[in-house]
Amino acid sequence: MNDFAITVADIEAAASRLKGHIRRTPLLTSPFLDEIAGRKVFVKPECLQHTGSFKARGAWSAVSALAPDLRRKGVIAFSSGNHAQGVAWAAKMHGAPAVIIMPSDAPALKIANTRAYGAEVVLYDRLTEDRDQIGTEMAEARGLTLVKPFDEPMVIAGQGTTGLEIAEQAAEAGIAKADVLVCCGGGGLTSGIALALADKAPGLRARPVEPEGFDDVTRSLAAGSIQRNESMGGSICDAIVTPQPGNLTFPIMSALCGPGLTVTDDEALSGVAEAFLRLKIVAEPGGAVALAAALTRKHEIEGDSVVAVVSGGNVDPAMFAKALQTIGK
Repeated sequence: MNDFAITVADIEAAASRLKGHIRRTPLLTSPFLDEIAGRKVFVKPECLQHTGSFKARGAWSAVSALAPDLRRKGVIAFSSGNHAQGVAWAAKMHGAPAVIIMPSDAPALKIANTRAYGAEVVLYDRLTEDRDQIGTEMAEARGLTLVKPFDEPMVIAGQGTTGLEIAEQAAEAGIAKADVLVCCGGGGLTSGIALALADKAPGLRARPVEPEGFDDVTRSLAAGSIQRNESMGGSICDAIVTPQPGNLTFPIMSALCGPGLTVTDDEALSGVAEAFLRLKIVAEPGGAVALAAALTRKHEIEGDSVVAVVSGGNVDPAMFAKALQTIGK
């Protein structure tokens, strides 16, 4: 038996806490996407989730699991934007103060939205400063509970509720065997989904998808040990650029996930465009890499069906316009 940081029971407990507070996003299909991919494509649009991404699940799970006295003191998180908004929203809904540490080059929309949820935003330089150190020091100084973006058991449990839904919806759609492509940064969503699928739908296999040049999880799975990214800047897929897989998430992904996939920034932009054109949903580049892989890496994917999670839709208007300009090219 694998000795992981969380269990399916933890994910099911998180689902109970999330019930009535989180949207059960659908599985969407399009014959146009099927034709491009050469197989049936099912898209899980977590861009329709509260705060515009799956991060609301893990944030609610973590904040709701805190003891009341700790929750009253407040929470702190560090994020490029989606986890930031998720924690700010969850804290506000629970009546708890929130401090969010964000990179200064995060999309302006994500910074503005985080502030709009009532959180105190502290900006830092992701190329020269260590967000973990900043978060730890502020948490200790103010008595705040640090809610990590992916390497935190209750966050992983919350993200895993996405996998519970996929298992149920796949059964309803008659999908017994398929790769489930997941946009992957530190691995919170990927590992949570992998755990849920291994228990509820063993014919479905989670696979991480990353931007080229920031493929630490893909390389780590291939090497059998945690590998780091050399750089933390330079990708339009800001939502999923992390230094390395988590110490809690990597063992889960190593045991339960299939090989990782990578896509280029241009392919990610095309994924954003196809999501809008074919499904009428808005995705950000980092949230569209799984769909991009489903459409462009057809020979690296097994089975007659594929499930792609669109993990977030918090895209700046200028970036969205740039993506739409790829249509027809």
